[in-house]
Amino acid sequence: MACLDIVHTTTYRYRQAVSLGPHRLMLRPRETRELRLFSHEISITPTATVTWAHDVAGNAIATAIFDGSTDHLVIESRATVELTAPDWPVFAIAASAAQYPFVYAADEWTDLGALTVPQYDDVDGRLARWIEGFVMARSTDTLSLLKDISNGVFTQISYQSRDDEGTQSPIETLDRGSGSCRDFAVLLAEAVRRLGLGARIVSGYLSDPEIGLVGSAGSGTTHAWVEIFIPGAGWIAFDPTNRSVGSGNLVPLAVARNITQVTPVAGTFLGTNVDLLSMEVLVRVESASAQYNSILAQRGGADITLG
Repeated sequence: MACLDIVHTTTYRYRQAVSLGPHRLMLRPRETRELRLFSHEISITPTATVTWAHDVAGNAIATAIFDGSTDHLVIESRATVELTAPDWPVFAIAASAAQYPFVYAADEWTDLGALTVPQYDDVDGRLARWIEGFVMARSTDTLSLLKDISNGVFTQISYQSRDDEGTQSPIETLDRGSGSCRDFAVLLAEAVRRLGLGARIVSGYLSDPEIGLVGSAGSGTTHAWVEIFIPGAGWIAFDPTNRSVGSGNLVPLAVARNITQVTPVAGTFLGTNVDLLSMEVLVRVESASAQYNSILAQRGGADITLG
């Protein structure tokens, strides 16, 4: 169990005062059975009118509307969460899905819909051949197969942090042999979709108190991974960047079919590319042990001390 303070700051600076269009913010941690959200607040400079809604995937979306013009924009999100996911999870996979290939129930297949459909072309079958290299037999253990594919991304693709926007296609990542965490996530999601399984991309934060993981908040960025739907167990998190399974150190912000749908901050301004001088993202994820008892006391919870 861990209680965490998360501060996520996005700063834009412009060459001259510009008019800002609406900004779409996906910054509220996504509550699950294994993640409890104690508090969350967003502060924005210059002042904005903020409205909230939920998208089709159940993500909390804030829309910021601005008046006037400005030469800078600062968006700061502060959250305190509790993670209770085990380090070594055991998944109660249904007997019908324990061996691959398996067939989703009719309702599952309908509801998963586009999450089972490949999103990228594979004209020469390169990706398909890469995936088949992990399928040693039919049938084969489902969870072991998925772990093998995720591990294959980790071992065959070199991690490379990229500050530029956009994501490589799976074929580009295979050809280059390197990619960022979002490229790893896209490759894994596309691979399992081509096996007929439902997968969604997740953006969020990586808790890394030992500073031993790749793509952690210590580098000042958000993180990306994949959730795969397996009957009985439900959505299982796979982080190919760190060859991990389960949500033990992951704080999700949003889930979606496509990586472009989970951008934490997205918006426009009236001007040209040269008007944008810089964009900086800083993320800090730290233990909130000192504040934990105070939060529980305010909510009427028992007094617990974290080690």
